[in-house]
Amino acid sequence: MNAPHTGQILRVRHSGGKTPSLREMKGANLKARSLEGVEATVRVVAFSIIGGKPSEARFNRTGRLDLVVHQETGDTPVGLRWRLEGPS
Repeated sequence: MNAPHTGQILRVRHSGGKTPSLREMKGANLKARSLEGVEATVRVVAFSIIGGKPSEARFNRTGRLDLVVHQETGDTPVGLRWRLEGPS
């Protein structure tokens, strides 16, 4: 979904392993991969408050987070069911 004024909003769900902190996520580059193997890179610029105010406790409890991201020009737009790896 396009974010107002800038970027794209990705509603993500953590699916295992160590949950990254919000501090680690902000400004991080994430590698996105579609089910067909198409790859793209997105940079987290902010957190959306559409689903509620983001916090460490909420992210750890629900595993869900709304990210505002910028994507490299020319990359295929990230869509539904893409997997994200990172932060790096």
